[in-house]
Amino acid sequence: MDTHRASRAAAKTRALSANTAIRLFLLAGLVAGSLIAAIACITAAKAGASFDGRWRVTIITQSGNCDPAYSYPLKVEGGKVSYSGDGSFDISGNVGDAGAVNVAIARGDQKASATGKLSATSGSGQWSGKSSSTSCSGRWEATRNS
Repeated sequence: MDTHRASRAAAKTRALSANTAIRLFLLAGLVAGSLIAAIACITAAKAGASFDGRWRVTIITQSGNCDPAYSYPLKVEGGKVSYSGDGSFDISGNVGDAGAVNVAIARGDQKASATGKLSATSGSGQWSGKSSSTSCSGRWEATRNS
């Protein structure tokens, strides 16, 4: 009987040790995952940050029946692009570390997208857009406000 009790106690100890090992493994995985997520958030927050500031972007139509040119005041903050003017434009997008730009623009049924590249003080790229009645495309130029 004592042998049976000792055997059961040893089995119970092994089971508790295995549960503790599993818990420690899960805890280590949770901590590692949290650190990776935190590093990714910090990296994402810094992406494009060297382009932060106010910019003036001029949209030039090269094809289609749209306004020949229009100028937008934009803001880059933490690599995120947004509209900084007084109007009903919805402009969102981002600037990568190397200056690559991806932006979406909307106003009512008019929608456009733009890609390109910024340098320290200027930038340029292509855009295309459409509304319910027409499609247009062209290029854009940007200058950084001092």
